[in-house]
Amino acid sequence: MSTDPAFEAVWNALPQAALILDENDRFSRVNGAAESFLGLSARALVKRRAPDVFGQSSRVMDLVGQARRGAGVSVGEHGMELSLPDRPPRIVDLHVCSLTDMPGCALLLIHPQSIAERMDRSLTHRAAARSVMGLSAMLAHEIKNPLAGISGAAQLLEMQLGDGETELCELIREEADRVAKLLEKVEQFGDNRPAALEPVNIHDVLDKAKLSAKSGFGQHVRFAEEFDPSLPPTAGDPDQLMQVFLNLLKNAAEAAPKVGGMITIRTSYRPGIRMAAPSGRRESLPLQVLISDNGPGVPDALKRDIFEPFVTSKATGSGLGLALVSKIMADHGGVIECESDPGWTTFRLLLPVWSEPKPAAKAKTRKKGATA
Repeated sequence: MSTDPAFEAVWNALPQAALILDENDRFSRVNGAAESFLGLSARALVKRRAPDVFGQSSRVMDLVGQARRGAGVSVGEHGMELSLPDRPPRIVDLHVCSLTDMPGCALLLIHPQSIAERMDRSLTHRAAARSVMGLSAMLAHEIKNPLAGISGAAQLLEMQLGDGETELCELIREEADRVAKLLEKVEQFGDNRPAALEPVNIHDVLDKAKLSAKSGFGQHVRFAEEFDPSLPPTAGDPDQLMQVFLNLLKNAAEAAPKVGGMITIRTSYRPGIRMAAPSGRRESLPLQVLISDNGPGVPDALKRDIFEPFVTSKATGSGLGLALVSKIMADHGGVIECESDPGWTTFRLLLPVWSEPKPAAKAKTRKKGATA
């Protein structure tokens, strides 16, 4: 198997899941995208045979057989439903090619049809989240101050009434407090200041968020984690990233069943994804965080708009949590996506790697009339 650095760079940069089967149908090589797609590490995959993963009678093995019948033959199928153990079916484009210099071996390329659509949607969500900024400034100025006056007046009135006559005053104060909390959420969209980026260990922030969840809203849930210990730091604001992870964990805990609920947190390194950063440059987003739950899934009617402001499936939800998450990710130059089917939901976050800021170039000056 080639160990050429150029080959390795190309192999790991492929956005599609790429796998090589040997003559015995064992996985001899997989790239990072394949690990993410199959939910198994390369170390676990190389110990398994393809029929055990895809199924002995699956269409995948049929195509592998067709490709092996001729040297250099390439076969494919578009819009194929691919079923994997313990995972919902996915619609993919599959290409299989026999390798002429490796007799009996076959290359598989798996491309989920929804990748481009999700990335395009992510850019739309950025604009949607920012569209709330003007509204937030107006709400803070026009509503927050009068609301404080209403709450204060209700408190004074409550002090002058008898013990049995304060129920309505309490209701006024409680509702005023509820609206004030909603305004605090909306106000966060009006913060246009650039995020104070610094090198952040993603696992440190995830550990703190998980500990907070386990001691509060996630007490009924079992947590599982699969961390890549070799991940480099990301460029981020620890407090804002903590807010992102807490929001996603809270949503997952609320969606997970009361009995048998489970949240899985995975991290990995996936080169090859590049997006436009807030600075205008295109940056790589190789750091991946997956937060999954085994809840009922996102309703079909909300999947396309789940990151839009004021979109929610909760009876008492504001619909601002995921929109704020989308804004924070955009401010960090990152991307967030959601995949969901009945029985599972996964939020995928892609973040850049920290790099030291380049020192500002010193202006060169010349003195008029200077002599050598």
